[in-house]
Amino acid sequence: MKAYTIKEVKKCMSALLIGTAFDEFLISEGSITTFCTWSVDGAWQRDFADPGHEDPASEKRLAAWKDVRRIFLELIKGKRTPLAFKMVFVLPPAAQEDLIRDAGLTTNTGDIFGLYINLTFRDGRLLLTTGTSLRTFSMDRSVDEAWDAYVARFFTLQNIELEKF
Repeated sequence: MKAYTIKEVKKCMSALLIGTAFDEFLISEGSITTFCTWSVDGAWQRDFADPGHEDPASEKRLAAWKDVRRIFLELIKGKRTPLAFKMVFVLPPAAQEDLIRDAGLTTNTGDIFGLYINLTFRDGRLLLTTGTSLRTFSMDRSVDEAWDAYVARFFTLQNIELEKF
């Protein structure tokens, strides 16, 4: 797990809410505090989906960020900055497979419960923490290291500067 401060909050928020950079991720949960607190559980509600709309490719059946991004934008946009928010993103299983392959690891992706990015905004500061969850205990930290490197590269490609916390 790594923790960072995101120096350019507006640039990151633009990439998150207006751009498509985060669209590959699934949203596990989120909350935004403005005049009240809005909470989102990213669990995909199959019965509500439009006919022909693909289910998210996830064991937990989480919604894709691209499908909920505009709702978060509506909640956040305006003259006043939210008091706080927290968003938990998960790398989809297909991208997990790519990550494991590209890192040259032998880990079975079925052993990975989730690879997470947590974004937390409070008191004008935007914090990022990475996290991994494996289905079994392991002393091997190669998945953690590969995920931390992936996240650092991802933010570098978005021209968003991270500062170690």
